[in-house]
Amino acid sequence: MGPSGPISLGDLPPSCTAYWVSRRKAEVLAAIDGGLLEASDACARYRLSVEELAAWRRAVDRAGVPGLRITKLRTARSAVRR
Repeated sequence: MGPSGPISLGDLPPSCTAYWVSRRKAEVLAAIDGGLLEASDACARYRLSVEELAAWRRAVDRAGVPGLRITKLRTARSAVRR
């Protein structure tokens, strides 16, 4: 199940995706969780590092799909720097 219902490989973001909104990140994570895509395949397909994918996982585990927003990450980083 993706963030908006059942997903298939055809529902996943294109491999040339450069701008990642929270919904697209959630779809990739849901595909991995559902066994539709292996984490290593997702990294290769979307040119992601293992660390970046792990950061998405931590963000969604902490705050759900809204936690995947880049604004949240920027806010958290600026709070740590202060």
